[in-house]
Amino acid sequence: MTSTKIVCLGDSITWGFPYGPEYSWVHLVAQRNDLDMINRGVNGDTTEGMLYRFPFQVVEKKPTHVVILGGANDIIIRESLDRIQYNLEKIWEESVKHGITPVLGLPIPLGWAEPERRMARLRGWIKGFAEDKGALTIDFASAFFQGDGEIRHDLLLDGGHPTIEGYAAMAEKVLPQDLGWS
Repeated sequence: MTSTKIVCLGDSITWGFPYGPEYSWVHLVAQRNDLDMINRGVNGDTTEGMLYRFPFQVVEKKPTHVVILGGANDIIIRESLDRIQYNLEKIWEESVKHGITPVLGLPIPLGWAEPERRMARLRGWIKGFAEDKGALTIDFASAFFQGDGEIRHDLLLDGGHPTIEGYAAMAEKVLPQDLGWS
């Protein structure tokens, strides 16, 4: 049986900014579940950069799974939703083409009203895309919302990055048994 190997492709929220990878959700999940997880988060990256990096930072590692979590920087720089969706769909397609199981992450909220409205639309698209494709998802965003739908600003350091507690809350949303990780 092939052992599970997971590459986590993303931006600073995957990397663990500003604390470092040892505080990232990736590290916490790997440590808690004794999983082989590779952090390929790059601070400031966009979904276009993630698509560019995919062949040499994901495919070359020969993983069984890839967690795709991006879009925050795209939203901040006002990239079109169509372009973000195109990039995420292409990453998903390349994953499938290379026999890698893609897992789509739902991005955490942004702490400002207008960018968060666009981020909410992106999360809605990701949910619909995943449903259409039968793809696995991790709802990282849900860790950052209260029952009334308000953002838990106590888990956001600067409106865009999690606090240490926020990264721990993200890690709690990763359920390896539901993702086929053993």
